[in-house]
Amino acid sequence: MLKTTTLIAALAAIILFSCNSNEADNPNSPTSRTISMRNTFITADNAYSDFFFDSSQLVAYITEHSLPDSITQRMIGFYNARNYQFAWFSSAGVTEQGRGFWNMYKYYHSYEPEKLGKAETLLKTMDRLVADDDSSWTGRDKKLTKTEMALTEQFLRFFVSNTETGFIKRQQMEQFVPFVKGNVISLADSLVNVQQKDGKNYEDINPYYGNLKKHLVQYLSIQQQGGWPVINEKPAKLKPGSNGPQVVMLKNRLQLSGDMPVADSTNVWTEQLKAAIENFQNRHGYTADGKLTSAQLKDLNVPVQNRIAQLLVNMGRTQWMIQQPKGKLITVNLPEFNLQVSENDQKIFDMAVVVGKEGAGTTLFTGNLNQVVFAPYWNIPESIIKKEILPAMEKNPAYLEEHDMEENGSLGDGVPAIRQIPGDQNSLGKVKFLFPNSFDIYFHDTPAKSLFSKNKRAYSHGCIRLKDPKKMATYLLQDDASWTSEKIDSAMNAAEEKMVRLKQPVPVLITYYTAWVDATGKLHFADDIYGHDAKLYRKLFM
Repeated sequence: MLKTTTLIAALAAIILFSCNSNEADNPNSPTSRTISMRNTFITADNAYSDFFFDSSQLVAYITEHSLPDSITQRMIGFYNARNYQFAWFSSAGVTEQGRGFWNMYKYYHSYEPEKLGKAETLLKTMDRLVADDDSSWTGRDKKLTKTEMALTEQFLRFFVSNTETGFIKRQQMEQFVPFVKGNVISLADSLVNVQQKDGKNYEDINPYYGNLKKHLVQYLSIQQQGGWPVINEKPAKLKPGSNGPQVVMLKNRLQLSGDMPVADSTNVWTEQLKAAIENFQNRHGYTADGKLTSAQLKDLNVPVQNRIAQLLVNMGRTQWMIQQPKGKLITVNLPEFNLQVSENDQKIFDMAVVVGKEGAGTTLFTGNLNQVVFAPYWNIPESIIKKEILPAMEKNPAYLEEHDMEENGSLGDGVPAIRQIPGDQNSLGKVKFLFPNSFDIYFHDTPAKSLFSKNKRAYSHGCIRLKDPKKMATYLLQDDASWTSEKIDSAMNAAEEKMVRLKQPVPVLITYYTAWVDATGKLHFADDIYGHDAKLYRKLFM
């Protein structure tokens, strides 16, 4: 059904405004002449993006680039449906959909660079815009408007080239990027009940989307039946030996979410209840020990409507998920604090990671891991030198020596360049893994091993710390027989830095999913550690 990596599922908002369409035209047909009417219902008050442009600018772009009729008509329809609202940018910077398409497009063309053509300049522009995400942008910026239209052109060309006929209709494609705010439950209900006349549904070609939709059906049913109970009890009173009405309510809550499959309305603590709590803990990123905490009770009491909104947002994110990846791929899901290595879409291993703390969040992007650096120096970023190192040096003149650091030139304006030498104190540990990017983010070891015992692991300055860096180095160098386990150990513990360039770079995808379904069909939720969900809620829902 898919020719290559493809754009798949639509967010609930998309379905709401396309489910009543009787259109059955071929979305890939260049002969289709149907153009959507301009949607004047969309205003600055209810639009997804707060940037708009004049339709005359689209006409000028089409003329300047001599676009073929098939793309011309799709672009007009795309922006008519949005009332000429930006799809990829807003006053807050690059939209999440803009980042998603940019990441996927880069991944796709990393395997087929010969097909990039004129879009190479666009990708470089997007690299710069994502790195320089500037809240001072304006919709009146002519260069930004041209980039907006260029992205839409490539989106449409990519869609037409890489999607089999029938699975996404033309109007659904036009509305692939959310465009107007709606009601959470109404949107979920429309999505659950939509039926394609030809039987070709999104979930048939996107299992990530389809698996989340199955749970959306369950959660919507819970909401329509009144939701689940609130547990107003302290954790100390919910433990083995407890009894009473709160135990009954806890059982009911866990039965509704599927964590306790056995029906039990008694008011006494049971082993089945303990197992249900462990299921819940596992699905929400906690150590499964059957002992409830205040944080876990807070998660238990999140209203089901909030979870439905969370499912809708993450279903929207799956439309930018790499489908049927080729060869090796390293994926990091930041809210999950987890890294997964796969080959041809089959998991090889996963690994716990530490990611950027709030205020120094790890950026979402795609890169190519091409270097392993053993016994690395840590060239400390200027921001850390100013905020942390220089104040520490003022208090303690021996600070650099005590922390195996040394001055290494000047960064200008009186700021010294400082690096930490290889060794046991080095903040990068004994090896780092580079995938060149504009954000100065990479994987690395760490001497702070205790952080991996924590359930929530957002502590770094932005880079990603690996629990088992030797395992990663061994995997990346496995095709070179000279890199034995002993040689890797020796290089990691050497006094001199050594860089090894990979013969075949490995794509790295940094993602942000706060709801996902694992290989066993179990639904997981994670905290919105950087507030990305909250921003989308404000843009998508009334």
